[in-house]
Amino acid sequence: MSFMFHPDCYSDPRAVNTIDLGEKSLKDMDFGILPICKSLSSRLKDVKVLGIDGYASAPFEAFKAELQQYIKRDVRWIDASSVLLEPGKYEAVIAPCLPTDREIDPVLLYGVRYEGGYKGLTDPQRLQQTRELASAGKDELVIIIGQGALAESLDDLYDYRIWIDVTPRQAALNYKYNGARNLQSPEAMPFGAMMRRNYYVDYELAVNLRWDLIRKGELDYYISADNIQSAVGLSYGVLKEIFDLIGRKPLRCRPVYLEGVWGGFFFKRLRKLPERMKNCAWVFDMIPMEVSLAARIGDKELEVPFFTYVQQQGRKLLGDKAFDMFNGYFPVRFNYDDTYHSSGNMSIQCHPGADYVVKNHNELGRQDESYYICQTGQGACTYLGFNDESSCKEFFKAAREAEKTHKLIDYKKYVNAVPSIPGTQVMIPAGTIHASGQNQVILEIGSLTIGSYTYKLYDYQRIDPQSGLPRPIHLNAGEKVIHPERTHQWVEDNLVNHGYVARQGSDKLGEGGNYWIEKVVGEHDLLYFSLRNLVFEKSIDDDTDGDFHVLTLVDGESVRVQSKTDSSRYFDAQLMDIVVVPSDFGAYTIINKGVGYVTIHKTMLKRQ
Repeated sequence: MSFMFHPDCYSDPRAVNTIDLGEKSLKDMDFGILPICKSLSSRLKDVKVLGIDGYASAPFEAFKAELQQYIKRDVRWIDASSVLLEPGKYEAVIAPCLPTDREIDPVLLYGVRYEGGYKGLTDPQRLQQTRELASAGKDELVIIIGQGALAESLDDLYDYRIWIDVTPRQAALNYKYNGARNLQSPEAMPFGAMMRRNYYVDYELAVNLRWDLIRKGELDYYISADNIQSAVGLSYGVLKEIFDLIGRKPLRCRPVYLEGVWGGFFFKRLRKLPERMKNCAWVFDMIPMEVSLAARIGDKELEVPFFTYVQQQGRKLLGDKAFDMFNGYFPVRFNYDDTYHSSGNMSIQCHPGADYVVKNHNELGRQDESYYICQTGQGACTYLGFNDESSCKEFFKAAREAEKTHKLIDYKKYVNAVPSIPGTQVMIPAGTIHASGQNQVILEIGSLTIGSYTYKLYDYQRIDPQSGLPRPIHLNAGEKVIHPERTHQWVEDNLVNHGYVARQGSDKLGEGGNYWIEKVVGEHDLLYFSLRNLVFEKSIDDDTDGDFHVLTLVDGESVRVQSKTDSSRYFDAQLMDIVVVPSDFGAYTIINKGVGYVTIHKTMLKRQ
């Protein structure tokens, strides 16, 4: 799994959730920037102080240019950055979040999550001056606009609050192509440096403030603004109504597609991705902090960051146990890694455990993963663990030498290979050396981390297409977290296809009844989620029982996930679609809409 630095702009038209919104609420929505501004001019008639905030890279200037044409009063505009520390002092505060140790992090990719909020970046004197300026108006409308405008230090000033949201996919594109800059950065930095700062500072600031506003119920109006001209605006009350309606059914997120040096072609063909994409290495299908959620309302569409939905619907979506255990974060992430008919393997890598990642990155916990083999071509295998107890030391010695000589090494001498057969489940606790091999599609399921800590240990001397330089290797960091004792035998005994039959029906496969079975295909003491297969001919019943489920159709044509108490509450999933069943959905049936029997991969939290 990787940071989303280079997403394609493709917006998957199939990944939508259809809802029936009442006519009254639909009339309260504004589609397009001009209707939004016209609507706001009416809503703001009696407002004295307006705050406009939003996600990183939100189009504040473009919105201001349009809105000021519709307000028929004198307006005093105040930039929210006027309360922040001046750039030099600001950068000094966040410097510990962006360390420069190239021995551990050669290309300065990683950092430390900033948790001080806007309060820690505010200049008290400038704040006081801004507050006095905002309070000095008489008949004019005072508008404070920009990232941080709705922070706690200014919050008591407002009569009305607006949030401008941008999906994570579009935010990355804004920094790459549209001239967006980091907060309090006088000029644009190299793209990689901007995105690093985003993940550890700017995104964290915006996400946490949005969460505070949702918890307090302090938003009045919400704007979805990936494209300012076709933005969608609505009252916060209608937004909550839409979220409630989405959560009444199983839901699907809108994926993000990314190219890569080892990218394959299965998803490019399956989902008819744009010809401009050379390949598709990653499908960020349900990575909570990176994907979006699209609702189709009649012939209109509203797209929001999925995590905005999680922040507002947390307990209903996750259930009390998961919500409390993970502090409201969606605790599992899902993506596909596609090397099908590609030119090579994924890099050989490992991920850090809790002690290291919490101490060095201020993360929420360890980074564990798992691979479920979905599709394979000839010779496919998955690399997992070392061959024997001496392999770790020998591997690191060879890899360090290769860094100097740029010669290829025979990695198969050191790294254990597991034959890849569709249906194989491997678990990858933090510290386990691993890689997805060439010519396969894997469903990668991982634990909760805000960032991504993939320490590449060997990458076959490949050149990064973005920088033109050798792809970065993190041998020093990897050596600190690697588990050399996880050898071939340990892997076989602990990590591959370890499970049991959880329940099954009485009918036999192929005898005209309804054969069904639920099998645990992967559980491990170090992983807090349970990985299962639901295999059936016609249908299978299940029940969330207060916990969320995530279902992936990994073999079959089409299924319907439908409530047992209300047949209008359903979602139709196609091959490889990932569907979230909210915790409060209750009893449901999965119905095979195709021919033959199907396999659903199911992820849930382990029952204590």
